[in-house]
Amino acid sequence: MTRPVAALRDAGLTALVALGLFAAMIGVKTEAEPTGMFLIPRPVLLTSIVGGIFIARLGWLLTRRNRPAEYRANRRLAETLTQYGHFAAPLLLAFAVLLPMLFGRYVIDLGILVLTYVMLGWGLNIVVGLAGLLDLGYVAFYAVGAYSYALLAQTFGLGFWTCLPLAGLLAALWGVMLGFPVLRLRGDYLAIVTLAFGEIIRIVLLNAASITGGPNGISGIPRPTLFGLQFSMAGGPGTFAGTFGLEPSPTHRVAFLYYVILGLALLTNWVALRLRRVALGRAWEALREDEVACRSLGINVTVTKLTAFAIGAGFGGLAGAFFATRAAFISPESFTFIESAIVLAIVVLGGLGSQLGTALAAVVMIGGFEIFRDLQDYRMLMFGGALVLIMVLRPRGLVSGRTPSVALGQRREITAELVAEGRG
Repeated sequence: MTRPVAALRDAGLTALVALGLFAAMIGVKTEAEPTGMFLIPRPVLLTSIVGGIFIARLGWLLTRRNRPAEYRANRRLAETLTQYGHFAAPLLLAFAVLLPMLFGRYVIDLGILVLTYVMLGWGLNIVVGLAGLLDLGYVAFYAVGAYSYALLAQTFGLGFWTCLPLAGLLAALWGVMLGFPVLRLRGDYLAIVTLAFGEIIRIVLLNAASITGGPNGISGIPRPTLFGLQFSMAGGPGTFAGTFGLEPSPTHRVAFLYYVILGLALLTNWVALRLRRVALGRAWEALREDEVACRSLGINVTVTKLTAFAIGAGFGGLAGAFFATRAAFISPESFTFIESAIVLAIVVLGGLGSQLGTALAAVVMIGGFEIFRDLQDYRMLMFGGALVLIMVLRPRGLVSGRTPSVALGQRREITAELVAEGRG
């Protein structure tokens, strides 16, 4: 238990920091009048929020346990989550398969968005969660996949299923190109370089107007087909509705896209789980823990890093190709840094290296915050507040422990305190 005086001091400093942060954002509101712009003070709202933060911090400091008790509690929680995870994963999979049959178009569209971020999270989890390489420019591979599909489809008249693996391979190639210059970088330096790489790709797409369309983007991107059957509202021969004798409906195409991204996400999960059990996956985890020890054991660190970048980028490219065909329009504004930040937040909040945790974090962060869509003025504030709250309560993520891929004798759950954070 923390001493009350120290707890009061800590909570007071926290409230003071909150006051400095929120004084300009929440304490005043801009109102447009015929004579100009005026600032309306909101002292009650500001005081309520700062007071709530003070009380929450004080309560947490007074009730938290000591570190050994926390470690034991985390181990019990990790073992419980692993036990229930064996039942939760099949239930979540069954719900995902049946979702288009149970809900309308809005929920299906939301499911497509969530599954896209789940796939991106699982792809980035290979780089950050397993190999421990901090990547802030993952959106670049997402953009490469999207533009690769759009340009190949419109230039050569290729279909979605032909361009999909090509988009993944091109994104993987760019992953290798990023990996070579950053082989000797770690931590903050690696993060800065990958962040710059993501911005370079976006600026190139913005300025290469003769190829990418510049700020106007690329429109009219072909839609995928089901064994050559088009999803058209006209019906008739050669369409999905006409072939199966159904009434044409836009829900057919949306449901088909949902199952496409569900299949791609499951493929990403299956490959990631299989790679963990082979020598390459164990080399990634060893690299995350200690690069110097890896070198001393004879592990080729260069190949290990490049394969992590390439495979993670490849899955990002597949997700980008799906995004392009789903929206039928792409532009550089769809691939900003905020996308990389959201995907990285999903991986960190879910728990580094945890497949189930990443999926749950994507559902909570992308699907859960759709509730606040009508509150545009406060949506990002609530989003940031929820991230801070999760980081305070679960600093290692929702699922902070996991069972080792290879164990000698009985497998025991590894809690987050025994796993390196992965600073690359």
